[in-house]
Amino acid sequence: MELQNNIVKRIDGWAISNPEHSCFRSGDVSHTYLELKEKSDSLAAYLEKNHVNKLPVIVYGGLEFEMIVTFLACAKSGHAYIPIDSHTPADRVGLITEVANFTAIIAWEDWPLSKRDDEVELVTSPSLVKILDRKEAPSELNYVTADETFYIIFTSGTTGIPKGVQISHDNLVSYTNWMLSDFGLETGQTFLSQAPYSFDLSVMDVYPALLSGGQLAPLTKEMINNFKTLFSVLPEMTLNIWVSTPSFVDICLMDPRFNGEEMTSLSHFLFCGEELTHGTAMKLRERFPQAKIFNTYGPTEATVAVTEIEITEDVLKNFQRLPIGRVKSDTAIYIMDEDGQILPEGTVGEIVIVGPSVSKGYFNNQEKTDEVFYNFEGQQAYHTGDAGLLKEGVLFYQGRMDFQVKLHGYRIELEDIDHHLAEVSYVKAATVVPKYHDHKVQQLVAFIVPNNHHFDKEYQLSKAIKEELKMSIMDYMIPQKYIYVESLPLTQNGKVDRKGLINEVNPPC
Repeated sequence: MELQNNIVKRIDGWAISNPEHSCFRSGDVSHTYLELKEKSDSLAAYLEKNHVNKLPVIVYGGLEFEMIVTFLACAKSGHAYIPIDSHTPADRVGLITEVANFTAIIAWEDWPLSKRDDEVELVTSPSLVKILDRKEAPSELNYVTADETFYIIFTSGTTGIPKGVQISHDNLVSYTNWMLSDFGLETGQTFLSQAPYSFDLSVMDVYPALLSGGQLAPLTKEMINNFKTLFSVLPEMTLNIWVSTPSFVDICLMDPRFNGEEMTSLSHFLFCGEELTHGTAMKLRERFPQAKIFNTYGPTEATVAVTEIEITEDVLKNFQRLPIGRVKSDTAIYIMDEDGQILPEGTVGEIVIVGPSVSKGYFNNQEKTDEVFYNFEGQQAYHTGDAGLLKEGVLFYQGRMDFQVKLHGYRIELEDIDHHLAEVSYVKAATVVPKYHDHKVQQLVAFIVPNNHHFDKEYQLSKAIKEELKMSIMDYMIPQKYIYVESLPLTQNGKVDRKGLINEVNPPC
C-alpha cells in the first residue's frame, strides 16, 4: 500500500512538521495538528480493537472539532464514516439507519433515537472524551485507501428514502489534488467552515484546509440565524478562503459591512451547490475587488465538484448567465441525448461525468446505482440528470432534466417532499414545485388537496402542516408557500401534471 498519497497520512504530516499550528479555530479556542493526530489515533485504536469489521460508522454532531477527529479516526481504522448533522429530524435519522449497514454510532451530541436492540454500539460524548485521551495508535495497515469507501453522504431520494453516496479514498484524492493545484490556494490559510458535515459542500473546506496546513473556522447554524451575531463575528474570523453556497453569501451581502475593507484577509470565494447568479457575482466584485471568485459545479456523486471558472470582469461582461467552468484535467464531461449518444458542441443535453472522482454508487442500493452509474470506455461514469451545453470546452448549466432541484445549495428530490407531505394528517394529496427567480429556485410551492380540518384560516392550516412535516424532513425541504386546491391536475397518462404546475407558478415574462 502506497501511504505517501494517503489522505490521513498527508494530514498527519502537518503534525510532524508544524505540530503547534492550528487546524481548527472556534472563537478563542484553537486545536493544533498534533492534537488532531493524537486524538484521532486514540479513537482509531479504539475502533480498530472493538470493531474489527469494515462496516461504516455513523458520526453524529454539529461543527465541533471532535467531528473532524472522528472522521480521521474512522479512516485510520478502516471504516467509512456517515456524517449526520444534529439538526436532522429524528425521523430522517431513522430512515438513514434503516438504509445503512453500520457497526457503531459515535454521537458528539444527544443521539435522537431510542437505544437499538441489536449489537450496534452507541458511543456518547462522556466515553469519547476518555477514549481521546488514551494516547494509543492504530496500525497504518488499516488505513482506508484506494477504492475503499472514505465517507458516505446521504442525499434526498425520490421515494422518500435517502440515498447514501459512497466516496472512495481515491475519489477524494482526485478531487483534493485538483482543488490544491487549480485554485491558487496557499498553505496555512483559514477556511470558512459553514456547511454541515452531512452536506458535501463541507468537503470543499475540510480536506483542502487540512491537506494544505490550513485551519477551519466554523460558523454554526445558531450564529447564522442571528444576524447581529453573524455580522459581528465574520470580520473577527480573519478568513482567507470563503466556501459557501451563493445563497449564503446573498444573506451576507445584505449587510454593508460585508466588504473587502472590513474583511481584508479574504482572498478567495469558492462557490458550489447551486447556481451563482450574475447579480451576486457583480456585488461581490464591487465589495471585494481584490478577491478571486470561483464558480464550480458537480454533484455529490462525483465528489463535490468537477468544473471551475474564475468570474472575472470579462466573464461578467460576456455572460448574463454565468458559465460553470472547464472540467478538471483527469475527468471528461459529455453532453448526451436520451440514447447515450454524444451531442455536438452547443447542443443542450444531459451532462454525463466520466473520471476518477465519480462514485462507485449508492450504499446498499444496487437498483438506484444501476440506473445512473455505468462504465464508459473503461471509466466510471454518472448520469447527472442536469441539462447543459459545452462551448469551446466551457460548460453551461441549463437546469434539471427531471424534478430534482437545488435550494440554498441543498439538493432536493421533489418526490421526496411529496412522499412525506402525503403522510401529514391534514393532507389528502399534494405535490411540490419550484418557483424560480433569475434561474435559481427561490422557494418551494406546495399544491395541496386538504383533508377535513377545523381551521378557520388557510395560514393556520399551513402552520399545522409545517409543524407536522418538520418531524420527518429537513427544514430546508419544507415548502414556503401553500396553495389549496380541490384536486391536482393530471396528465393524459393519469400522473400529476407537475410540469403544468411549474408553469403556473413561473409564468412567462
